[in-house]
Amino acid sequence: MDYASILQEIQQESNGFPTKGNVTLTIPELAKVSPNKFGIHLTTIEGGDFGIGDSNEKFSIQSISKALTVALAFSFLDEKIWERVGVEPSGTAFNSLIQLEHEKGIPRNPFINAGAIVIADMLVSCLKNPKDDFLAYIRLISGSPTIEYNLDVAQSEKDTRFRNAALANFLKSFGNIENDVDVVLDFYFHQCSIEMTCNELAHSFYFFANEGKTKEGKQILTKSQVKRLNALMQTCGFYDESGEFTYKVGLPGKSGIGGGIVALFPKVFVVATWSPKLNRKGNSELGMHALELLTNKTGMSIF
Repeated sequence: MDYASILQEIQQESNGFPTKGNVTLTIPELAKVSPNKFGIHLTTIEGGDFGIGDSNEKFSIQSISKALTVALAFSFLDEKIWERVGVEPSGTAFNSLIQLEHEKGIPRNPFINAGAIVIADMLVSCLKNPKDDFLAYIRLISGSPTIEYNLDVAQSEKDTRFRNAALANFLKSFGNIENDVDVVLDFYFHQCSIEMTCNELAHSFYFFANEGKTKEGKQILTKSQVKRLNALMQTCGFYDESGEFTYKVGLPGKSGIGGGIVALFPKVFVVATWSPKLNRKGNSELGMHALELLTNKTGMSIF
């Protein structure tokens, strides 16, 4: 497969794609990002790397981090994590309070904000130095020792935390947060503020496509655990647009309001895109379009 040529075709065809969305305004620091950025990086399980556009420029991965925190929690707690968070698509907004009340404090899945906050609470309990240890984990799975938190983004999220604070306190009232709410939220804001390039992001998700092993051969999760998390990304990775992504792209993946998307074809490749303009569901317009083109041109999807 000539991935280099295919990515060039995607870039050319995406240049004229009409976008109606905007850069997120919910986190002031992210609103400063140029809306015209666009990059793609694809890494194959056999070792190939192909990038175009702004694929080596760092951006805030935001909710893409939720797939990585749940993977780390899964490695510590295995099936016990599902006692506190579900595995079903939400069908509602990613920050819904109504759904959380209806389901008595058990978030529908680990990718909506309430679920990710519960996972953050688990990691605060499991890790000796949560923020340092999580960053070390990200550097391990990505193979990049220079990945850092963007402290300005983390502070911006803290300054506008009101909805997430409401979710965390609501979870606490149901007994589904064990640690201090402010400590859990601080960890959550930092995990979302991690900056990566498309290149680094694709490599970070390599183990999801390689039966749990990193490019360097480190076993992060078991085959069974990876199968389950890939299934969750397929059904829940794009909030209430997960069905649309499955229909158009046909790959497990995860999005973030920083404009990033990562998707994977098990045992074949991982691909990361970045374009900050979001649609009304909070997913990158151009990123979704580019990944639809990729699976159409390669004929590769899990279906």
